[in-house]
Amino acid sequence: MSDPTNLPLTANHWGTYRVRSEEGQAVEMLGFEHDPDPSPIGSGILDVQTGPTRITEPMIRESWLESGPGSNNEKRGQEPFIAVPWETANRLIADDITRISRDYGNASIYAGCYGWASAGRFHHAPSQLKRFLNTVGGYTNSFGTYSFAAAEAMVPHILGSFRDFIATTTSWESIEGNCDLFVAFGGVPVKNGQIESGAVGAHVQKKGLRAAHAAGTHFINIGPLRSDMMDELGAEWLAPRPGTDPAILMALAHTLITENLHDEAFLSRYTIGFERFAAYVMGESDGIVKDADWAASIAELSADTITDLARRMAAQRTMISVAWSLTRQDHGEQAYWAAITLAAMLGQIGTAGGGIGFGYSAENSIGNHFTPLVAGSLLQGDKPIDNFIPVARITEMLENPGGAFQFNGQDLTYPDTRMVWWAGGNPFHHHQDLNRMLRAWQKPETIITNEWCWTAMARHSDIVLPATTSLERNDLAMTQRDPYIIAMSKVSEAPGDARDDYDIFRGIAKQMGVEDTFTEGRDEADWLRWIYDVTRQQAAVELPTLKQLRKDGFFFYPPPEQPTAMLREFVADPVANALKTPSGKIEIFSETVDSFGYDDCPGHAVWREPVEWLGNAEKYPLHLISNQPKDKLHSQLDHGAVSRKGKLKGREPVTLHPEDAAARGINEGDIIRVFNDRGACLGVVIISDSIRQGVMQMSTGAWYDPIEPGGLCKHGNPNVLTIDKGTSRLGQGPIAHSCLVDVERFEGEPPEVTAFVPPVIKRRS
Repeated sequence: MSDPTNLPLTANHWGTYRVRSEEGQAVEMLGFEHDPDPSPIGSGILDVQTGPTRITEPMIRESWLESGPGSNNEKRGQEPFIAVPWETANRLIADDITRISRDYGNASIYAGCYGWASAGRFHHAPSQLKRFLNTVGGYTNSFGTYSFAAAEAMVPHILGSFRDFIATTTSWESIEGNCDLFVAFGGVPVKNGQIESGAVGAHVQKKGLRAAHAAGTHFINIGPLRSDMMDELGAEWLAPRPGTDPAILMALAHTLITENLHDEAFLSRYTIGFERFAAYVMGESDGIVKDADWAASIAELSADTITDLARRMAAQRTMISVAWSLTRQDHGEQAYWAAITLAAMLGQIGTAGGGIGFGYSAENSIGNHFTPLVAGSLLQGDKPIDNFIPVARITEMLENPGGAFQFNGQDLTYPDTRMVWWAGGNPFHHHQDLNRMLRAWQKPETIITNEWCWTAMARHSDIVLPATTSLERNDLAMTQRDPYIIAMSKVSEAPGDARDDYDIFRGIAKQMGVEDTFTEGRDEADWLRWIYDVTRQQAAVELPTLKQLRKDGFFFYPPPEQPTAMLREFVADPVANALKTPSGKIEIFSETVDSFGYDDCPGHAVWREPVEWLGNAEKYPLHLISNQPKDKLHSQLDHGAVSRKGKLKGREPVTLHPEDAAARGINEGDIIRVFNDRGACLGVVIISDSIRQGVMQMSTGAWYDPIEPGGLCKHGNPNVLTIDKGTSRLGQGPIAHSCLVDVERFEGEPPEVTAFVPPVIKRRS
């Protein structure tokens, strides 16, 4: 075989790959030679580039085409589609945008477009869509992410920013040899570390964990799943009730205070408001002492375990790691606020290997050693309107046009949404309580999707525009949090009439008379040169020319000599490097947040009982953990070979504790029905003692496949079960991890999984 390093490169959210093609089609993807731990997931696209799930022509739902926008919306997801030429699709879309803009205003067009689109800087579907819509009058946007919305709203009130500190999380190189105790609330799930929101050059999570362990770091995994920490680390496993992390953190703080183990000098110099928090912990403000006995009754950990952990943390160099998943539960703001407060009390913030870290192995970049790269990207243009909703409030928006809601100190109003346009995402994966969303989905008059395969989002649309994949176009992979710049090569020909998103919007813009404004006279090659030129101008080192980059395939952007320690500069000089908070310090008590008057999120970290948890599990006795899958990214490539290999009997696996399974007469490999008042789905049982009793685990990502509209999901999408409620009025994030269910054996012949069967497609002259 010829040297694989001579093969062209592509990059995606799972990694960088050398690609071998035959007759215009990619047939093999090999791990990048500089990646010590390449992910197999990216190659899952190879067997589904073409075939029945691929969309190759513009499609329009039958009733919408025959009777116009808003016709028979209750049939979305059930009706046939009509294949039409691009000219017809462009004309119909242009006319409908004009109608909605004229009659209702552009705020009635929602383009939240949340999702992990292409890793490339130019062919990034949400950016393309938003650029186009800004060209024709604007749209309602979304704010935040499903990953960490609560922290994204809350942490800036405490530290002045959240994303800045994701980009400067203390690196594994700093932890190695310096950290004695790594306390991981929510674990460090290396399966999640396969991915990155831009692209991955080299995977570092396993390497970093192993190096720290070899250097003497002791790991503690606090969470319901033992598998959230690699077995080889020999971690202690503490398995509290899910959702009780804030109570544990309060009790740890109580022990530090009562035993005088907190760092008063650090608190005095670098923080503000500790006295208010301490009064709460000691029970002076509400009469409830937040000691270890109090937390033990909530979390079902022993009081001695909590007290001992506090002492160990104070006696050693300690890193407190809080997983992003902690934000995706009711009152998800509180765990992060309490963890930052506890880290400040220990006085180790800014030290090598100590302090606080947000989401180790949530993505590959967290803890990576890199110099932040300010990369160019496609300009989205001026925004004619600034309308937005919090990202996870889409169902409420559709249900309640004109309704009032609160978010992060603002009193806002939901728009009267007439059009929804999605490009590069899938709310039928991300969103909670899908059956409720499905009912609200009937409200808009027009739903448009840019997509390359028949996902549930595409099926439940009125107009589906066939897009290319990253294998079928040239691009540049550059991200702030990875040291590799990749020249992505086109390695496959797009099937049928599939178009790049840029060409999709260019065609509609031409129909509307704004093509020149949208394109600025540039084609793909021109935009890529422009984006790379901007990146070269902003880079801290000299980058190769674009011609040289294409020849070499990649460039390694050198990391800093000194390993990163988050907030080191602030601790070194808190005046010159003041935080972007009102006080310039870490705000343990925030006057700003307190002024909002939210009882569900007051001015300092608190314990608030979740709406659903094992403390109120009378009707539904199992707590569902719907975590990220190991064989796909969210729902992407669920229909590909890698993901399908991980299914059991064609459905999503479900992990149960042996005692929970035995109590219900359930055996390994049984098909079970998982249910609550919101919905039900099927899954196949794995029995394991690596999960806390009273908890069940079912990963997200199975394509939504109801037996009938709003009925049993045959395939195993857990978001038919999760509750759709905001974390608080401050963050309004999703709370998928606050969810109670029960399970039972499924009797009789199980229904066939049809998630990957395309809808009926008709053709007309």
